Amino acid sequence: MTAFKSGFVAIIGRPNVGKSTFMNRVLGQKVAIMSDKAQTTRNKVQGVLTTDDAQIIFIDTPGIHKPKHVLGDYMMKVAKNTLREVDAILFMVNVEESIGRGDEFIIEMLKNSKTPVFLVLNKIDLIHPDELISEIEKYKDLLPFAEIVPISALQGNNVETLVNVISGYLPEGPMYYPKDQISDHPEHFIVAELIREKALHLTSQEIPHAIGVNVEKMLREDDDKVKVEATIYVERDSQKGIVIGKQGKMLKEIGIRARQDIERLLGSKVYLELWVKVQKDWRNKPNFIRQIGYREDEY
Repeated sequence: MTAFKSGFVAIIGRPNVGKSTFMNRVLGQKVAIMSDKAQTTRNKVQGVLTTDDAQIIFIDTPGIHKPKHVLGDYMMKVAKNTLREVDAILFMVNVEESIGRGDEFIIEMLKNSKTPVFLVLNKIDLIHPDELISEIEKYKDLLPFAEIVPISALQGNNVETLVNVISGYLPEGPMYYPKDQISDHPEHFIVAELIREKALHLTSQEIPHAIGVNVEKMLREDDDKVKVEATIYVERDSQKGIVIGKQGKMLKEIGIRARQDIERLLGSKVYLELWVKVQKDWRNKPNFIRQIGYREDEY
Protein backbone atom coordinates (compact mmCIF):
# COMPACT_ATOMS: atom_id res chain seq x y z
CA MET A 1 0.00 0.00 0.00
CA THR A 2 1.34 3.43 -0.94
CA ALA A 3 2.17 5.61 2.06
CA PHE A 4 0.06 8.74 2.47
CA LYS A 5 1.96 12.00 1.90
CA SER A 6 1.23 15.50 3.13
CA GLY A 7 2.91 18.87 3.23
CA PHE A 8 2.81 22.61 2.76
CA VAL A 9 3.58 24.36 -0.53
CA ALA A 10 4.11 28.11 -0.86
CA ILE A 11 3.17 29.96 -4.05
CA ILE A 12 5.36 33.04 -4.47
CA GLY A 13 5.85 35.55 -7.25
CA ARG A 14 5.41 39.10 -8.38
CA PRO A 15 1.93 40.62 -8.13
CA ASN A 16 -0.59 39.53 -10.75
CA VAL A 17 1.24 36.46 -12.11
CA GLY A 18 -1.75 34.19 -11.44
CA LYS A 19 -1.10 32.70 -8.00
CA SER A 20 -4.70 32.99 -6.83
CA THR A 21 -6.04 31.77 -10.18
CA PHE A 22 -3.84 28.69 -9.88
CA MET A 23 -4.98 27.86 -6.38
CA ASN A 24 -8.64 28.29 -7.21
CA ARG A 25 -8.15 26.07 -10.29
CA VAL A 26 -6.50 23.32 -8.23
CA LEU A 27 -9.18 23.39 -5.53
CA GLY A 28 -12.09 23.70 -7.93
CA GLN A 29 -13.55 26.48 -5.79
CA LYS A 30 -12.73 30.08 -5.03
CA VAL A 31 -10.83 30.62 -1.79
CA ALA A 32 -8.45 33.32 -3.06
CA ILE A 33 -9.75 36.42 -4.79
CA MET A 34 -8.68 37.32 -8.31
CA SER A 35 -8.21 40.72 -9.90
CA ASP A 36 -6.20 42.35 -12.66
CA LYS A 37 -4.97 44.81 -10.06
CA ALA A 38 -1.62 44.10 -8.39
CA GLN A 39 -1.32 43.08 -4.72
CA THR A 40 -4.83 41.66 -4.56
CA THR A 41 -3.86 38.99 -2.01
CA ARG A 42 -3.02 40.53 1.38
CA ASN A 43 -3.15 37.63 3.78
CA LYS A 44 -1.61 34.20 3.62
CA VAL A 45 -4.46 32.16 2.16
CA GLN A 46 -4.31 28.41 2.64
CA GLY A 47 -6.10 26.05 0.30
CA VAL A 48 -6.29 22.33 0.99
CA LEU A 49 -6.22 19.71 -1.77
CA THR A 50 -6.80 16.12 -0.70
CA THR A 51 -6.40 13.15 -3.05
CA ASP A 52 -6.38 9.42 -2.36
CA ASP A 53 -2.61 9.47 -1.78
CA ALA A 54 -1.78 12.94 -0.49
CA GLN A 55 -2.89 16.18 1.09
CA ILE A 56 -1.28 19.38 -0.20
CA ILE A 57 -1.78 22.61 1.71
CA PHE A 58 -1.17 25.43 -0.76
CA ILE A 59 -0.27 28.83 0.68
CA ASP A 60 -1.01 31.75 -1.64
CA THR A 61 1.24 34.59 -0.49
CA PRO A 62 0.94 38.32 -1.19
CA GLY A 63 2.78 39.38 -4.34
CA ILE A 64 6.33 40.54 -3.68
CA HIS A 65 6.57 44.31 -4.01
CA LYS A 66 8.27 47.30 -2.41
CA PRO A 67 6.17 48.28 0.64
CA LYS A 68 4.79 51.82 0.71
CA HIS A 69 2.88 51.66 3.99
CA VAL A 70 2.43 49.58 7.15
CA LEU A 71 0.01 47.20 5.39
CA GLY A 72 2.62 46.68 2.66
CA ASP A 73 5.27 45.87 5.30
CA TYR A 74 2.89 43.36 6.84
CA MET A 75 2.22 41.71 3.48
CA MET A 76 5.96 41.27 2.82
CA LYS A 77 6.56 39.78 6.27
CA VAL A 78 3.77 37.27 5.61
CA ALA A 79 5.30 36.27 2.27
CA LYS A 80 8.86 35.91 3.60
CA ASN A 81 7.86 34.05 6.79
CA THR A 82 5.84 31.57 4.76
CA LEU A 83 8.97 30.36 2.95
CA ARG A 84 10.43 29.08 6.23
CA GLU A 85 7.47 26.82 6.96
CA VAL A 86 6.97 24.79 3.79
CA ASP A 87 8.04 21.56 2.07
CA ALA A 88 8.19 23.07 -1.43
CA ILE A 89 8.08 26.50 -3.05
CA LEU A 90 6.39 27.35 -6.34
CA PHE A 91 8.05 30.40 -7.87
CA MET A 92 5.44 31.53 -10.38
CA VAL A 93 6.21 33.87 -13.27
CA ASN A 94 4.18 35.31 -16.12
CA VAL A 95 5.72 34.10 -19.39
CA GLU A 96 4.38 37.19 -21.17
CA GLU A 97 6.54 39.50 -19.06
CA SER A 98 10.31 39.98 -19.04
CA ILE A 99 12.32 39.13 -15.94
CA GLY A 100 11.97 42.20 -13.73
CA ARG A 101 13.43 43.53 -10.52
CA GLY A 102 10.71 41.78 -8.55
CA ASP A 103 11.70 38.41 -10.03
CA GLU A 104 15.38 39.12 -9.36
CA PHE A 105 14.59 40.04 -5.76
CA ILE A 106 12.67 36.79 -5.25
CA ILE A 107 15.46 34.74 -6.82
CA GLU A 108 17.97 36.31 -4.42
CA MET A 109 15.64 35.42 -1.53
CA LEU A 110 15.44 31.82 -2.72
CA LYS A 111 19.17 31.26 -3.24
CA ASN A 112 19.66 30.41 0.42
CA SER A 113 16.56 28.23 0.64
CA LYS A 114 17.05 24.56 1.45
CA THR A 115 13.51 23.86 0.31
CA PRO A 116 12.93 22.53 -3.24
CA VAL A 117 11.98 25.40 -5.55
CA PHE A 118 9.85 24.80 -8.65
CA LEU A 119 9.78 27.30 -11.49
CA VAL A 120 6.17 27.55 -12.66
CA LEU A 121 5.78 29.44 -15.93
CA ASN A 122 2.16 30.57 -16.03
CA LYS A 123 -0.04 31.92 -18.86
CA ILE A 124 1.45 29.67 -21.56
CA ASP A 125 -1.87 29.93 -23.41
CA LEU A 126 -0.91 33.51 -24.29
CA ILE A 127 2.35 32.76 -26.12
CA HIS A 128 3.49 30.60 -29.04
CA PRO A 129 5.01 27.24 -27.98
CA ASP A 130 8.32 28.18 -29.60
CA GLU A 131 8.61 31.18 -27.27
CA LEU A 132 8.30 28.96 -24.20
CA ILE A 133 11.69 27.34 -24.73
CA SER A 134 13.45 30.70 -24.77
CA GLU A 135 11.60 31.77 -21.62
CA ILE A 136 12.74 28.63 -19.80
CA GLU A 137 16.33 29.29 -20.90
CA LYS A 138 16.20 32.79 -19.38
CA TYR A 139 15.41 31.41 -15.94
CA LYS A 140 17.05 28.03 -15.61
CA ASP A 141 20.60 29.30 -15.02
CA LEU A 142 19.51 31.80 -12.35
CA LEU A 143 18.65 29.17 -9.74
CA PRO A 144 18.99 25.36 -9.46
CA PHE A 145 15.27 24.68 -9.76
CA ALA A 146 14.10 21.25 -8.61
CA GLU A 147 11.49 21.25 -11.40
CA ILE A 148 10.41 23.53 -14.24
CA VAL A 149 6.73 23.23 -15.14
CA PRO A 150 4.86 25.42 -17.69
CA ILE A 151 1.12 25.82 -17.03
CA SER A 152 -1.97 27.85 -17.78
CA ALA A 153 -3.80 28.33 -14.48
CA LEU A 154 -6.71 29.97 -16.29
CA GLN A 155 -7.19 27.20 -18.88
CA GLY A 156 -5.97 24.35 -16.65
CA ASN A 157 -3.19 23.26 -19.00
CA ASN A 158 -0.61 21.07 -17.21
CA VAL A 159 -2.02 21.93 -13.76
CA GLU A 160 -2.72 18.27 -12.92
CA THR A 161 0.84 17.40 -13.98
CA LEU A 162 2.21 20.04 -11.61
CA VAL A 163 0.13 18.65 -8.73
CA ASN A 164 1.50 15.16 -9.39
CA VAL A 165 5.07 16.47 -9.47
CA ILE A 166 4.54 18.28 -6.16
CA SER A 167 3.16 15.14 -4.54
CA GLY A 168 6.39 13.33 -5.38
CA TYR A 169 8.35 15.78 -3.22
CA LEU A 170 6.16 15.59 -0.13
CA PRO A 171 7.15 13.57 2.94
CA GLU A 172 5.00 10.85 4.41
CA GLY A 173 2.61 12.46 6.81
CA PRO A 174 -0.88 12.69 8.28
CA MET A 175 -4.05 14.19 6.89
CA TYR A 176 -3.96 17.59 8.59
CA TYR A 177 -7.48 18.59 7.57
CA PRO A 178 -10.72 16.66 6.92
CA LYS A 179 -10.76 15.49 3.29
CA ASP A 180 -13.73 17.72 2.38
CA GLN A 181 -12.16 20.92 3.76
CA ILE A 182 -10.62 23.26 1.17
CA SER A 183 -9.38 26.15 3.33
CA ASP A 184 -8.15 26.81 6.85
CA HIS A 185 -9.74 30.26 6.91
CA PRO A 186 -13.09 30.81 8.63
CA GLU A 187 -16.02 31.53 6.35
CA HIS A 188 -16.27 35.18 7.41
CA PHE A 189 -12.73 35.81 6.13
CA ILE A 190 -13.51 34.36 2.69
CA VAL A 191 -16.80 36.26 2.59
CA ALA A 192 -14.94 39.53 3.27
CA GLU A 193 -12.46 38.69 0.50
CA LEU A 194 -15.26 37.97 -1.98
CA ILE A 195 -16.80 41.37 -1.28
CA ARG A 196 -13.40 43.05 -1.68
CA GLU A 197 -12.90 41.24 -4.99
CA LYS A 198 -16.11 42.68 -6.44
CA ALA A 199 -15.18 46.17 -5.26
CA LEU A 200 -11.76 45.78 -6.93
CA HIS A 201 -13.36 44.73 -10.21
CA LEU A 202 -15.91 47.51 -10.31
CA THR A 203 -14.10 50.60 -8.98
CA SER A 204 -11.59 52.80 -10.73
CA GLN A 205 -7.79 52.56 -10.57
CA GLU A 206 -7.40 55.08 -7.74
CA ILE A 207 -9.37 53.06 -5.20
CA PRO A 208 -8.34 49.35 -5.05
CA HIS A 209 -5.45 49.45 -2.59
CA ALA A 210 -7.44 51.71 -0.26
CA ILE A 211 -10.25 49.16 0.09
CA GLY A 212 -10.58 46.97 3.15
CA VAL A 213 -13.59 44.86 4.14
CA ASN A 214 -14.71 43.66 7.55
CA VAL A 215 -17.62 41.26 8.09
CA GLU A 216 -19.36 42.63 11.17
CA LYS A 217 -21.96 39.89 11.49
CA MET A 218 -22.80 36.58 9.82
CA LEU A 219 -25.82 34.78 11.19
CA ARG A 220 -27.85 31.84 9.91
CA GLU A 221 -31.46 32.95 10.34
CA ASP A 222 -32.96 29.60 9.32
CA ASP A 223 -31.96 26.46 7.46
CA ASP A 224 -31.97 28.22 4.11
CA LYS A 225 -30.78 31.80 4.71
CA VAL A 226 -27.69 33.56 6.04
CA LYS A 227 -27.60 37.26 6.93
CA VAL A 228 -24.26 38.97 6.30
CA GLU A 229 -23.46 42.50 7.41
CA ALA A 230 -20.17 43.97 6.19
CA THR A 231 -18.38 47.30 6.03
CA ILE A 232 -16.23 48.44 3.12
CA TYR A 233 -13.52 50.81 4.33
CA VAL A 234 -11.85 53.46 2.17
CA GLU A 235 -9.39 56.23 3.04
CA ARG A 236 -11.01 59.34 1.57
CA ASP A 237 -14.48 60.85 1.20
CA SER A 238 -14.04 60.95 -2.57
CA GLN A 239 -13.41 57.19 -2.59
CA LYS A 240 -16.54 56.62 -0.52
CA GLY A 241 -18.57 58.45 -3.15
CA ILE A 242 -17.15 56.28 -5.93
CA VAL A 243 -17.82 53.01 -4.05
CA ILE A 244 -21.40 54.04 -3.29
CA GLY A 245 -21.95 55.44 -6.78
CA LYS A 246 -24.73 57.62 -8.13
CA GLN A 247 -27.94 56.83 -6.25
CA GLY A 248 -26.14 53.88 -4.67
CA LYS A 249 -25.81 51.97 -7.95
CA MET A 250 -22.15 50.94 -7.53
CA LEU A 251 -22.63 49.60 -4.01
CA LYS A 252 -25.74 47.74 -5.14
CA GLU A 253 -23.81 46.09 -7.99
CA ILE A 254 -20.95 45.12 -5.65
CA GLY A 255 -23.54 43.54 -3.36
CA ILE A 256 -25.30 41.64 -6.15
CA ARG A 257 -22.08 40.13 -7.49
CA ALA A 258 -20.65 39.33 -4.06
CA ARG A 259 -23.88 37.71 -2.91
CA GLN A 260 -23.82 35.27 -5.82
CA ASP A 261 -20.32 34.04 -4.89
CA ILE A 262 -21.15 33.93 -1.18
CA GLU A 263 -24.22 31.82 -1.86
CA ARG A 264 -22.09 29.35 -3.82
CA LEU A 265 -19.59 29.26 -0.94
CA LEU A 266 -22.16 28.76 1.82
CA GLY A 267 -24.69 26.69 -0.12
CA SER A 268 -27.49 28.91 1.18
CA LYS A 269 -29.44 31.97 0.19
CA VAL A 270 -27.76 35.12 1.48
CA TYR A 271 -29.10 38.47 2.58
CA LEU A 272 -26.14 40.86 2.23
CA GLU A 273 -26.09 44.32 3.77
CA LEU A 274 -23.16 46.61 2.96
CA TRP A 275 -21.97 49.91 4.42
CA VAL A 276 -19.13 52.18 3.28
CA LYS A 277 -17.05 54.06 5.86
CA VAL A 278 -14.02 56.34 5.67
CA GLN A 279 -11.05 55.40 7.85
CA LYS A 280 -8.37 57.91 6.89
CA ASP A 281 -4.93 56.46 6.11
CA TRP A 282 -5.99 53.06 7.53
CA ARG A 283 -3.16 51.20 5.77
CA ASN A 284 -0.71 52.95 8.09
CA LYS A 285 -2.63 52.17 11.31
CA PRO A 286 -1.47 48.82 12.78
CA ASN A 287 -4.36 48.57 15.25
CA PHE A 288 -6.96 49.06 12.53
CA ILE A 289 -5.16 46.67 10.20
CA ARG A 290 -5.42 43.99 12.89
CA GLN A 291 -9.04 44.94 13.56
CA ILE A 292 -10.11 44.07 10.02
CA GLY A 293 -8.35 40.72 9.99
CA TYR A 294 -4.70 41.18 9.04
CA ARG A 295 -3.08 39.54 12.06
CA GLU A 296 0.66 39.16 11.73
CA ASP A 297 0.91 37.05 14.89
CA GLU A 298 -1.21 34.32 13.28
CA TYR A 299 1.67 33.59 10.97
